[in-house]
Amino acid sequence: KSIAGYIFLYGGAPISWCSRKQYVMALSTCEAEYIVASLSACQGVWLSNLINEIANVKCDTVIIKVDNMSAINLAKNPIAHGRSKHIEMRFHYLREQVSSGKFKLEHCRTNLQVADVLTKAVTVETFVRLRNLMYIKSLKNMN
Repeated sequence: KSIAGYIFLYGGAPISWCSRKQYVMALSTCEAEYIVASLSACQGVWLSNLINEIANVKCDTVIIKVDNMSAINLAKNPIAHGRSKHIEMRFHYLREQVSSGKFKLEHCRTNLQVADVLTKAVTVETFVRLRNLMYIKSLKNMN
């Protein structure tokens, strides 16, 4: 089973993140990324509603950055075909959100995917680079 991870940034700062083992077995990296994007969409809807309720700020479109073009194409293509027929229906929630315009999927190069810190072992250099992309500072720099 793959490790699912996402980070939501608001105003450049992380406001929500998750890292956990996926509870379904993915048969490909495309499917694993599609499932994570779908889980992220659920959290994104909740966060946009929360921000709207607390700050009265309407989030028109939530951008989800995915580093797998096949997963993006699968989400944008509303036609079911042989390669996606085995994916559980609940994960196609992402398709509904993308087609309604609530979510926008953008391709993100793997070396810029900040959620990788939560899903895999990375080198110290990569960790520091991704941490800086999230605008998180080291405690050493706080003094």
